[in-house]
Amino acid sequence: MAIATLKFACKPNPLLRSAPFQCVRKVVPKSLPTLEVEECRGSTRERGKGTNELENNSKVPAWKKLDSKELGLRNSMIAVPTKKVLNVLKKKGHDVYLVGGCVRDLILKQIPKDFDIITSADLREVRKTFSWCEIVGKRFPICHVHMDGTIVEVSSFNTGRWKSSMYFTHDIEAPNNCDKEDYLRWRNCLSRDFTINGLMFDPYARIVYDYMGGMEDITKAKVRTVVPAATSFQEDCARILRAIRIAARLGFSISRETAQSIKNLSYSVLRLDKGRLVMEINYMLAYGSGEASLRLLWRFGLLDILLPFQAAYFVRGGFRRRDKRTNLLLSFFSNVDKLLAPNRPCHSSLWVSVLALHKALSDQPRDCSVVAAFSLALHNGGNLSEAISIARRINKPHDARFHELLDPSGLDEEDLEAEILDLAESVKGSLLQMTNGHLVSGAMADFPQAPHSDLVVIPLSMYLKALNFFDCVRVSAGKNFLSKKGREIDYESLARGDLLEVRHVVARIVFDTVYPLHLDQNQSK
Repeated sequence: MAIATLKFACKPNPLLRSAPFQCVRKVVPKSLPTLEVEECRGSTRERGKGTNELENNSKVPAWKKLDSKELGLRNSMIAVPTKKVLNVLKKKGHDVYLVGGCVRDLILKQIPKDFDIITSADLREVRKTFSWCEIVGKRFPICHVHMDGTIVEVSSFNTGRWKSSMYFTHDIEAPNNCDKEDYLRWRNCLSRDFTINGLMFDPYARIVYDYMGGMEDITKAKVRTVVPAATSFQEDCARILRAIRIAARLGFSISRETAQSIKNLSYSVLRLDKGRLVMEINYMLAYGSGEASLRLLWRFGLLDILLPFQAAYFVRGGFRRRDKRTNLLLSFFSNVDKLLAPNRPCHSSLWVSVLALHKALSDQPRDCSVVAAFSLALHNGGNLSEAISIARRINKPHDARFHELLDPSGLDEEDLEAEILDLAESVKGSLLQMTNGHLVSGAMADFPQAPHSDLVVIPLSMYLKALNFFDCVRVSAGKNFLSKKGREIDYESLARGDLLEVRHVVARIVFDTVYPLHLDQNQSK
């Protein structure tokens, strides 16, 4: 039987930017197709359930099959390397689906961070099929298929069955009178974290399978766990951070039961190894939703645990969720988010640098002209005389809402240079403090109501990388200045952590925050 091959003509998705969190627009489709409800339903055994569990899992939702065309899904929206992997496996006679967050994002016309494939093939078969493929992970093994310079993750239904039998303890009966394919799909979706991630897309049959009520929650713009939230988070506490990340990125609300369990179990994230924590924080701050992520981390008591220096700043400033842009840290990340997206992330050292710079300014407010000149010196590789010359010619007002930015005091060139060098040393000192366990554990000591942890999430390699960005601002910089040419961002270089690219972007973020464009626009009216 001939198998249709997905066309390789890949048109880029339009980049849809989110508004600031306090007025974020929930990203939901304007219309949804008519749902084809299957006769098959799952069933749950009666058991003692709390009110919270009943909200989430009082019944298993009806199964739905949706026409992907009516949802606006086109095969041209799938990344070319992913399509190649799908086509190879399909030609081998295996069932293949896109699954998880990428299906959700395609439905919402968002750009997926990555594409995940699940197949009926065994992982060993997948490894034999591709010339460069490796099986990774011990508890939950998957295949990393290297294709066209990217890694495509492929999981197997066979592994899913083993994983479910070993770790899946929820008292949910198998569905009745349904075929093997539906059972396998249902079982796999049942083991996923959130209903909106429990969707499967067959790009050949052009069907989206919804077994967990994911489309209903997409319509409601809500993040809800597949199984009762307390149970879900106890099984895998990383889901707590993923709930924050997804809600922040999409502007979705978090269901009441899920939110309550996040608050109750927030401290359990300390069970995760440091590498996993860094990865999750990086997903929050480096992919275009940093401001919203910080707000949600604060709201659910996770900022105190993961980034206590920043949490202490929120407490000292009497932060309120509906602030009127008086929080400099959030304003920095608002400008970070304007430049980044899931397909255009930054290197982790960029957001570490922003955190360190803000901490230095929070500890000691500075003349706005000093901060501006500092950012210019970063951009031009340490040419202080040029940075000072440009800064002294700035005649636009700075954003006076931030207490960290003092009014210009008319410093002469010598004093301005001294202040710039002192700020550079303060930033380096902040970086060091953020990697010192004793200082981290004491960050919230003045606030007895806050939880305490000595968790240092910034590893040595990230600290050294960020330190290198600020090392150009020094007296002995000499005349060999290296600066980026042009204003356009090279996102491949930014993701690699290229020295000049990261300096350029950090400088741009800082300058645009100190001297926002809207102040000029208001003056011109």
